[in-house]
Amino acid sequence: MHTFRLASGTQMPSIGFGLWKVPRDACAEVVYNAIKAGYRLFDGACDYGNEREAGEGISRAIQDDLVKREDLFIVSKLWNTFHEPRHVEGIVRKQLEDWNVGYFDLYFMHFPIALEYVAPETRYPPGWFYDGTKELRPGSATIQETWQAMEKLVDQGLVRELGIANFSGSLVMDLLRYARTRPAVLQIEHHPYLLQAHLVQYAQAEQITITAFSSLGSQSYLPLNNSKAETVDSLLQHPTIVAIAEKHKQAPSQVLLRWATQRGIAVIPKSSHPDRMVLNLHANEFDLDEEDLERINALDKGIRFNDPMDFVATFPIFA
Repeated sequence: MHTFRLASGTQMPSIGFGLWKVPRDACAEVVYNAIKAGYRLFDGACDYGNEREAGEGISRAIQDDLVKREDLFIVSKLWNTFHEPRHVEGIVRKQLEDWNVGYFDLYFMHFPIALEYVAPETRYPPGWFYDGTKELRPGSATIQETWQAMEKLVDQGLVRELGIANFSGSLVMDLLRYARTRPAVLQIEHHPYLLQAHLVQYAQAEQITITAFSSLGSQSYLPLNNSKAETVDSLLQHPTIVAIAEKHKQAPSQVLLRWATQRGIAVIPKSSHPDRMVLNLHANEFDLDEEDLERINALDKGIRFNDPMDFVATFPIFA
């Protein structure tokens, strides 16, 4: 399996399996089948609401001798409502219990946004809005306080690598001023409609590996009635992507994934369809030429489908 070497020397698969929007009732089977197909990195989060089921799929695969725990690279994320330092260790222990593993290979701060605490026994996952309302209540924790609490997870052996997700370049720069444990990975929305070229260049210069989510563009957002997603053509059907796919005798999805991995960016596509699972996993088995890369880069529109400011705009200050 093709891997990227993190700054610590840890090898991380360049193509993983994303668990966002995998239905809870299907998740265990999907994860088990993905392991059978050859996936070793699974990208989860508290907010996805399916970590216990993902853990069931992994436990079954281990019991069936498909893999050992050390063969897998399991990723999870700290949700916004658990940013206060006193809540960090407790929630990661709950997540580890849900996954039925002793440590996470990589643990992200999901967003650089602190929200008011919601106890797991009240609602889990807690989501964006407080107590089931449509009200966003900001929390009091700073990014520095939360990061320092996360660093203790590494000290305790609960987490092996730390990461940040949905951070801007200025926030990354600030975090690096005080981080005792540097972020190994930055996870961002990244596809031909949203290159974020300067952010990618800066992170890579700081030896922070980039993981892209939503690599196929607007597809995952159309069922969510995302107005931005409805304004653009599907990348899977875009004439430029289709032409490059035909040139290389590959699927459009493979072109989109290879465009990222060839530039040193990891990807976490999701599919419950066995054939597409395999197709995505084998996207590294050809190379795009420089002209292909330039043509794909030229599609950039600066459109972000997963923009936290769309949620933050509901704070009272914006009302």
